[in-house]
Amino acid sequence: MSEWYEESFGEDYLIVYRHRDFGGARREVEKMIAWLGLPEKAKVLDLCCGMGRHSLALAEAGYEVTGVDLSEALLREARAQEGAGRVKWIRSDMRDLPLEGGFDAVVNLFTSFGYFEKDEEHVKVLREIWRMLKPGGRFIIDFLNPSYVTAHLVPHSTREDGDNLIDEKRRVEDGYVKKDIILTSKSDGTPRQYHERVKLYSLEKFRGLIAEAGLALEAVHGSYEEDVYEAETSPRMIFVGKRP
Repeated sequence: MSEWYEESFGEDYLIVYRHRDFGGARREVEKMIAWLGLPEKAKVLDLCCGMGRHSLALAEAGYEVTGVDLSEALLREARAQEGAGRVKWIRSDMRDLPLEGGFDAVVNLFTSFGYFEKDEEHVKVLREIWRMLKPGGRFIIDFLNPSYVTAHLVPHSTREDGDNLIDEKRRVEDGYVKKDIILTSKSDGTPRQYHERVKLYSLEKFRGLIAEAGLALEAVHGSYEEDVYEAETSPRMIFVGKRP
C-alpha cells in the first residue's frame, strides 16, 4: 500500500496549489540568503523541491543548485520552467539521497517535513541533511507552527479552478494536522480524493530531533517577515542552523 505523499503529489497537486507563486519564492530566497550568509556560487540542496520555485530563484541568484523530490509529476513541472537547465534535478526519497554531500547549504521548505509516522524516520531525514552538508554548512527547515495552525485552522473550504471543484477539509487529530481533498471535474462529475498528513512537532520536540541528528540550531524565525519566533502568534517555525 502506497503512502499518502506518493498519491498526493501528482498532477492534481499542481491544480490544488497553483496559487503558489514564483515571485513569493524570490522574496523568501532573498531572506534565506541573508540568514544563511551564503558565499558566492555556493552549492545549495533544495530538499523536497516540489515544482522548483525556490530552486529556480536560488539558481537565478547565482548559486549552484540541486533540487530533489520524490514526485516525478512535480519534477516534470520544475524541468519545464524557464531557467530549469541551471538546476540539477534528482528524484529521490529524502531519507536516502543518492548524493555525496559537500553542500554549503540545505533548505527544506514549505512544510516538506513531518510526513512520516515515526520520529526515527524524521531523524533519518535530518541525518541526511547532516550528511549532505560540509562541516560548517548551514541549513533552513521551514515548518509550520502547531499552535498557530490549531488556532487558525479553516475546517472546510471550497473553490473552483477551471473545470475542477476543489473541496478541502482540515482537522487536527492524534498529533497530526490532516487534510482531505476532493477534486471533482465539472464536465464528468468524477471525484478524485487525496489525503495529506503532517506530524505536529512543538519547538522543543523539533529542537530535540535536530540535536539527535548532530545538527546545531542557531535561530528560529516566525515567518519570512519575522526575525523572532513567538509561540502563539508566529505562522511558521523556520529553523536556521549548521553542521558543526
